[in-house]
Amino acid sequence: MASIWEYANPLKFMRTSETILPFVAWGASICLVVGLIWGFFFTPDDFRQGSTVKIFYIHVPSAMMAINIWVMMLITSLVWIIRRHHVSALAARAAAPIGAVMTLIALYTGAVWGQPMWGTWWAWDPRLTSFLILFLFYLGYMALWAAIENDDTAADLTSVLCLVGSVFALLSRYAVNFWNQGLHQGASLSLDKQENVADVFWYPALVAIAGFVLLFVTLVIIRTNTEIRARRSRALLARERMS
Repeated sequence: MASIWEYANPLKFMRTSETILPFVAWGASICLVVGLIWGFFFTPDDFRQGSTVKIFYIHVPSAMMAINIWVMMLITSLVWIIRRHHVSALAARAAAPIGAVMTLIALYTGAVWGQPMWGTWWAWDPRLTSFLILFLFYLGYMALWAAIENDDTAADLTSVLCLVGSVFALLSRYAVNFWNQGLHQGASLSLDKQENVADVFWYPALVAIAGFVLLFVTLVIIRTNTEIRARRSRALLARERMS
């Protein structure tokens, strides 16, 4: 069985990822179309929230991805710090804009969902506040990469930033458990049947979440391959200038 570290080789990673890319992209398209159409058009209105609850099919998957993308960036940053594999650092860089967009979608849809429920577009709720700070960390992470010319130095500093930002990713996930006060409800998807949503909402939500996950994989593959090519181009230009 081939070692996973073989994929630290940029050429190996690109060949493998480009092979699986069409399958992942088609899977994302199918799951998103089926999950969102099923959720928005073939599920009943909630007895309390009415049709507003259907934003759940965008808000929950995007919020889950916002947190998990940062976790993915944390893992790849740790691989960079420990093993110095460039593909891992570039994968973290590639994932950051996707995570920022997912966080922004979660914040916006949360405000749209929360306004009729809470009577306000925003509240300094622990989970909402930690999510906003997480979004700012995404922006700071991308800005730091853009501000430093040397890729290895940028990877080192952004990895440290990623470690610090992981605190807020953790708070975004578990703030409701840490603080009982706050407007935000508990987990919508849970192994606890008393907290979990009804099956009629649960199944299309799972399909939508699968679509968001596959969409992220598709985009991060494309962006990582682009980052590898860009790094190679910069290295070639640097050699030409020196020669």
